[in-house]
Amino acid sequence: MGIYLDTAIVAEAKEASKFGWLSGITTNPTLLGKSDLSPDVTLTQLSKLIPGEVYYQLMASDVDGMVAEGKAAFKLIGQQTVLKVPATAAGFQAVAHLSPEIPCAVTAIYSASQAVISAEAGAKYAIAYVNRATRLLGDGFALVRDMANVLQRTNTEILAASIKSPEEAVKTLLAGAHHLTLPFDVLQAMTVHELSQQTVDEFANNGRGISY
Repeated sequence: MGIYLDTAIVAEAKEASKFGWLSGITTNPTLLGKSDLSPDVTLTQLSKLIPGEVYYQLMASDVDGMVAEGKAAFKLIGQQTVLKVPATAAGFQAVAHLSPEIPCAVTAIYSASQAVISAEAGAKYAIAYVNRATRLLGDGFALVRDMANVLQRTNTEILAASIKSPEEAVKTLLAGAHHLTLPFDVLQAMTVHELSQQTVDEFANNGRGISY
């Protein structure tokens, strides 16, 4: 299981880099649009902050453009690159061309059939937008369950995005997702519980430890 930070804000990535347990950073065009820096500079800085995978989503809409853009992204980011490729007819063709050389993640999947084609095209990851799928389809967890079933015995794993709370994150994993990408506030919320702090306070008030 991997947990990723979903951001293109360098300050958030810098803070999250102190956690020590992140698998990488995912971005998309909307997130890159919120950065004060250019996409090229943003991606370069993000790749230096966390030594894991850095996801870049292709903006081109035709196969040749996607392939060219994917190779340019790999040249910029290097071995950390994972290309997010939209789940379109052109996108699946681009994955088939790019995946032998650059890891690909098919993004914006809303049906199990698209997960099947993702695997056949050679994608490393299939990305489901859980909360958004719930709003648009009625049950994002059911989508993840269906994807998990059809992806059994393949090399394609589910990366779940669009997660708005720790509870939604856990339900997504229980539904069969392999990995999560979370915004900074949800990442922080995953680590805390009021009863944990109460217990720590009790130890501090009533216990003893070594000198250092």
